Amino acid sequence: MEVSHNLSFLVLISNASFLVQCVMAILLAMSFMSWWYIFRKMFALRETVEQTDSFEAGFLATSDLPALYDTTVKSQEPSASLSRIFVSGFREFIKRTKKSGKPLSTAQLDGTRRAMRATYQREMDRLESNLSFLATVGSVSPYIGLFGTVWGIMNSFRGLADAGQATLASVAPGIAEALVATAMGLFAAIPAVVSFNHFVRHLERLSRRFESFIEELSNTLQTEPETFEEAA
Repeated sequence: MEVSHNLSFLVLISNASFLVQCVMAILLAMSFMSWWYIFRKMFALRETVEQTDSFEAGFLATSDLPALYDTTVKSQEPSASLSRIFVSGFREFIKRTKKSGKPLSTAQLDGTRRAMRATYQREMDRLESNLSFLATVGSVSPYIGLFGTVWGIMNSFRGLADAGQATLASVAPGIAEALVATAMGLFAAIPAVVSFNHFVRHLERLSRRFESFIEELSNTLQTEPETFEEAA
């Protein structure tokens, strides 16, 4: 049996009921917002990784931490998470050294570690911003689309009940209109889920690198404190 109705995508959207069109508009807005956050997060993480690589190379290549501190403070970058951790830790180290006027104890050096940990948490919070939105889009978009589909199919069968004869031509357009909502829900959800998992893996690697750096700098300040105290 041939169906003469125009089942193009735009026609299906325009002929859908008002509620289904609202569902489609919500899904479209969520998709646009998720893509916006995806690109922003992708570029931000790329810059952070590049800056982390650069700073680690400079840190490992020098033994003059006060000079590295001065250089880092003057050339702070927006994505410089690792250098911010270093600056906060070494600033706390200098502050405690000037206050005590003598070599720091292990308990006092722990203050440096706590300062770096606090900055580390702030940087991770900044890097993880908007990930919850991607997770929300990935989890709820299919259900929003399914709601639109169920509502559209209900309207199709209500119209079919009023018709004198049940034919494929009479029910197919309504069902097709309803299924567009499910398709749009999946279109919004799949990129959000894939991107969320991708970013989480990158953030876990960055987190491990930051924690390793905190331990390495703490050990350096504990094993050779006099050198840095004199320079500070």
